[in-house]
Amino acid sequence: MPMTKRLIFYLIGLLLAIVATGCGSRSAPIPTLIDIDASSTSVVLTQNAPPLGFDTVEFSEIDANLTQLPGWHYEAALSFSGYYARTTREANARTTAQVWYNQVASSRRVVTQVSGDLQGSEQDTRYEAVRLGPDAFLLRDGTCLTNATEDAAFAADLSAGSLLGGVQTARVAAQKATINNEQVWRYAFASEDVLLPALNLGDNGNITSISGELWVAPEHNVVVRYYANIDFENAFLLGSNLPLTGTILLRYDLYDIGDVPNISVPFGC
Repeated sequence: MPMTKRLIFYLIGLLLAIVATGCGSRSAPIPTLIDIDASSTSVVLTQNAPPLGFDTVEFSEIDANLTQLPGWHYEAALSFSGYYARTTREANARTTAQVWYNQVASSRRVVTQVSGDLQGSEQDTRYEAVRLGPDAFLLRDGTCLTNATEDAAFAADLSAGSLLGGVQTARVAAQKATINNEQVWRYAFASEDVLLPALNLGDNGNITSISGELWVAPEHNVVVRYYANIDFENAFLLGSNLPLTGTILLRYDLYDIGDVPNISVPFGC
């Protein structure tokens, strides 16, 4: 018999022997195949998972829960650039607020800067307001007002939530970091979950896009950073006289959690 045929018969016989040997025994279970991409995602999510109970968060006011902490400081800003709707006339505005808080003394200090031309004339105003328990003080243009006026109380109680709004619902993303000396997790949110108290849509007005980031410190249950970019058409912003079209930038950063500032009556009051 030629060598080739003998080799073929030998291999067939070997195969039959292997099959016969295996007929009376149970074969080892075949391991479940894994999806490499899904496995990688699962590892990332597990390694970056927030503490229990923080898969979703709600901050309808971006500075919610801060009064439960002994002290802090935050900076908030709303800026707009664009046009008066259906015109080529440019419009801009910017409002910033720095706020300090002392829980023990029931006091807060607010320094605000307002600039822009949304009310029909250019303005650039800075004021400082302080609340000490039931009393409020406002220093504006060198003049001091006390809580005998509504302006003093309103200015002293100005909050990032009333200016920037917040996020109705956000779901944790696979990312954690240290921001402003706090351990934080990033949360993703949909456009429809963004609350904008400073913006009122006019007839045929709409928000064309929203993007941004939300970082939360579960240890304190507070937002440490919130940035958002909003494009809109035909809406009234900050009580503007005419509808606007353009882009709003929201910026919020919380600092010095646990540091208790010394807050006193504004110099000049």
